[in-house]
Amino acid sequence: MSDTAATSSPLLTTPLHALHIELGAKMVPFGGYDMPVQYATGILAEHRHTRTSAGLFDVSHMGQVLLKGDAAAAALETLVPVDIVDLGPFKQRYALFTNAQGGILDDLMVTRRADDLFVVVNAACKAQDIAHLQQHIGNRCTVQPLPEQALLALQGPQAVTALARLNPEVQKLVFMTGGHFALDGIDCFVTRSGYTGEDGFEISVPGGQAEQLARALLAQPEVQPIGLGARDTLRLEAGLCLYGHDIDTTTTPVEGALTWAIQKVRRAGGARAGGYPGAEVIDAQLSQGAQGVLRKRVGLISTERMPVREGAQVVNAAGEAIGRVTSGSLGPSLNQPVALAYLATAHTAIGTEVFAVVRDKRVAMSVTALPFVPNGYFRG
Repeated sequence: MSDTAATSSPLLTTPLHALHIELGAKMVPFGGYDMPVQYATGILAEHRHTRTSAGLFDVSHMGQVLLKGDAAAAALETLVPVDIVDLGPFKQRYALFTNAQGGILDDLMVTRRADDLFVVVNAACKAQDIAHLQQHIGNRCTVQPLPEQALLALQGPQAVTALARLNPEVQKLVFMTGGHFALDGIDCFVTRSGYTGEDGFEISVPGGQAEQLARALLAQPEVQPIGLGARDTLRLEAGLCLYGHDIDTTTTPVEGALTWAIQKVRRAGGARAGGYPGAEVIDAQLSQGAQGVLRKRVGLISTERMPVREGAQVVNAAGEAIGRVTSGSLGPSLNQPVALAYLATAHTAIGTEVFAVVRDKRVAMSVTALPFVPNGYFRG
């Protein structure tokens, strides 16, 4: 889950903006906000620190929304191909808003709490997502945006060590669960989740107290501030999609290799099959297996040194165009170029040799399993 680039509108700021400036961040426009892309140590050092210790990310530009009412879960299922009704208390699930063609309007995270559903959407999509919710299910449940809340992500194998000093109870959480916790005396809602492939937490905190919490976390010896540059390389190594790049309104969950997010109960023949936009398209693609789509998202890796960037054409040995790269970088943990790409289905088998075209030069790559780097999620 993530955000597309900013438009030309005046940039918004998060409650941590002054702290980013104090810490020497290089600021860039992102998702309509002025955001830190890196700090003094640079993207590579920040990436490696998160992989080995703990990094603090400001993700307050994301949208936070509560859905309230007895019908909220059933109502949300009319917009996503995901099982929300059976989601257990304080369990979290990845979901997708779809359109009538089966394309993806946005990806989001949903957590069932005691009296509501807590939803996090991407920054660049949040206005349209909130309007989408209000238009289509606002008559069945209360749609309550939370613009006053900030969102911090603490990620890395030492994240739990650092956060447990503020409240040892957070150690009881496992991947994709959440709960209410006091952190440095501040009431927060915490989920054990994130966007780096590592163990970690996302913390919803009142905006007025976000800087206090951020400083308390940065005071821990394991924790350093991390910018959006490393967030992008970390999520790429984890094989995670960036909305507006790897998935968008023209890609279906099947093309995007996200069928794991569609539970059996919501598929054709399931107890609550269909009933969401594009269900017929998506069910037809699911029923046809590997041949249900003309293209599919895959991971690519190279032994060469030249990084392959978004937009690069992918060709076969005969030079015929077979796809396009949607995200690409040198993977800092691997020291090899890695990429996500959409390829014609016939070329998506693991081990298939292909070539990315970079400045008229062919870079040999092979289709590989995702993630590129094994994840470190804590499942108990």
